[in-house]
Parts: sequence; C-alpha cells; structure tokens
Amino acid sequence: MMIKEVHMPKLSPKSDDYFFGKWVKQPGDTVKTGDVLFEVETDKVISQVESQEDGVLTAQKVATGDTTKVGDLVATIETA
Repeated sequence: MMIKEVHMPKLSPKSDDYFFGKWVKQPGDTVKTGDVLFEVETDKVISQVESQEDGVLTAQKVATGDTTKVGDLVATIETA
C-alpha cells in the first residue's frame, strides 16, 4: 500500500486561488481514476476535480469554504 497525495491542479489560466466548494467523495470511499473527488469555484465557474488514482480516499486536507492555491495538498489516497 502507498499513500498518494492529491494536490490542487491549475484549473484556470487567470487564477491560482480557488474557492473550495464541496467534497463528492468522503474518507473511506473507494475511488477510481476519473471519479469526481471535489468541486471548486474558478472564475465564477464550478469545476470538478477527478481522481488520478485508484484506491481509497484516506484524508481531506481542506474544508468547504476554504481558499486553496495551485499545488496545495488537498487529500490523500491509499493505493494498492
């Protein structure tokens, strides 16, 4: 088992700061590559961020309403 870090991707060419919307997956949930993990607001658009790993979401590092920056650690996923 390995723990993979999930970092905030760059979603907008105009901004590096994002308003964290909501979690779609919760700790303990099984995730597959392409599953939506969470939503953020960028330039008045709601964007969905997908998992890049198969595994189990082990931790959420940001909360709804937080402001995050590109590269911030937002979650961890345990992979097989």
